[in-house]
Amino acid sequence: MSAPPLLKRFPANTVGRDFAVGDIHGHFTRLQAALDAIGFDPAVDRLFSVGDLVDRGPECEEVIKWLNKPWFHPVRGNHDDYVCRYDTCDIGNWLHNGGSWFLGLPSLEQANYQVMFNELPIAIEVETPEGLVGLLHADCPFPSWFELQFELTGATEHKRLKLVKNTCMWSRNRIEFGDASGVADVRAVVCGHTPVRQPVVLGNVYHIDTGGWFPDESGHFTLLDLQTLAATPPIPAKLEW
Repeated sequence: MSAPPLLKRFPANTVGRDFAVGDIHGHFTRLQAALDAIGFDPAVDRLFSVGDLVDRGPECEEVIKWLNKPWFHPVRGNHDDYVCRYDTCDIGNWLHNGGSWFLGLPSLEQANYQVMFNELPIAIEVETPEGLVGLLHADCPFPSWFELQFELTGATEHKRLKLVKNTCMWSRNRIEFGDASGVADVRAVVCGHTPVRQPVVLGNVYHIDTGGWFPDESGHFTLLDLQTLAATPPIPAKLEW
């Protein structure tokens, strides 16, 4: 049995709209409210998630229902990767970061979650009428999307591939250094991982984790239209993070 693809490709949506959303962290009721507010139509629209589906929030087990929705397509975030590695990861670190919901599950359920989460790709690319849009959780490790394509789909040596995957799921270098050099060979790259008050655009890289999962509801879910790259709520003219 072959391993699930690390890069998934989606053709253009010719009948509806495509949106990306930031980190969810077990707040699916809030996410549904944000979708309802924009008139999201599951019959024709698609929702792409930049990962971190679980941990921290109260509805983590709802993720199974969402993963079974034919219009919902997430990449793997670092918190999702904890589920993939639950039998080998640093349990103490995971507990500190919201993993208690999982560790109390029966062992058979844990194994079933692992199977489902292992299907999540590291990156997604979506064709749009305006060009290709890439999605991953944290950061693109290369100056070119074509380089990432090669690493995730080629015969990359195991240790190198692990480093590439971990960078895609964990790195904050671009946003911490305000690196606006962008990523070549792709119209835009959309990511989350680092909470920001409003979406931050660095070159052609869109950081959209605006804290829809914050426990005090001080954040909100940003929905980014992948064709127009317009956000709901709108991205302010002056960006701060």
